[in-house]
Amino acid sequence: MTQGPIRLDVAVGYATPRKGVPAAVSFRRWTAAALKGRIREADLAIRIVGSREGRALNRHYRGKDYATNVLSFPTELPEGLPEGVRLPLLGDLVICAPVVAREAREQRKPLNAHYAHLTVHGVLHLLGWDHEDAREAECMEQLEREILAELGIDDPYLDTAP
Repeated sequence: MTQGPIRLDVAVGYATPRKGVPAAVSFRRWTAAALKGRIREADLAIRIVGSREGRALNRHYRGKDYATNVLSFPTELPEGLPEGVRLPLLGDLVICAPVVAREAREQRKPLNAHYAHLTVHGVLHLLGWDHEDAREAECMEQLEREILAELGIDDPYLDTAP
């Protein structure tokens, strides 16, 4: 198993005030942890948005009229590439800062830990993981727990709400 991506390019864009939002270096660290041993090269973009943009994107792409915590947009490779050609483009994540902050408060979790969890969760979606049924959800959640534990972050699925 590889140690981590040999080449990782994570572009982080902030389309909302940065107060309370982690620095780009944190998002890169969490992304590298999610990719460790799974992929050798990756390019992806993470955009931190407000509620209005988060809601508009969720409505447009998922048909759900509310802002959600994280959206994942895996890269679709162009047709006509020769077999075996692999591009390092992984995709894009959109993280809605107000939703993340609200959830962290409601769940009584440290804000940075919740951002880390959602980054790892989103990156796993970019890699093809899903949680459409109970078995898939269990496998994906266990992988998230393991990745976050390596980062020193508690199990995000423990019920910490009152």
